[in-house]
Amino acid sequence: MRQQTGFLKLQTKRQGLTLLNLELSNWVLKSGISTGLLTLWCRHTSASFIVQENVDPNVKSDILNYLNELVPENRAYLHNTEGLDDMPAHIKTVLTQTQLSVPIVNACMVLGIWQGIYLFEHRKQRHIREIALHLIGQ
Repeated sequence: MRQQTGFLKLQTKRQGLTLLNLELSNWVLKSGISTGLLTLWCRHTSASFIVQENVDPNVKSDILNYLNELVPENRAYLHNTEGLDDMPAHIKTVLTQTQLSVPIVNACMVLGIWQGIYLFEHRKQRHIREIALHLIGQ
């Protein structure tokens, strides 16, 4: 059994979804591990992961619009020192995931044909986000 660890840094453009499939696939290939389990950990409290359809861009827009309606900025949040979008970002992170585990078979992530792994930026401004990666297998 072998292990590989690393970090993926990326700059988000704004609030929204950034597809990670290509970067993650390349990292898995470079690891030399062909069968195992990849774990992703988001090192932030205002960004998260989702697994979602990766073909129709309307899906991303609908998800973003729905969460913005569900968790509006114009509420009287107690935590408001970091901007109007910060507390809603924390709540959106609670509703999504900060950790994912993905099976690896034949050096490929086992995803459905339409599935994409996205980093979900919940803040309105661009941010540099860091994802911790851990792959265990053989």
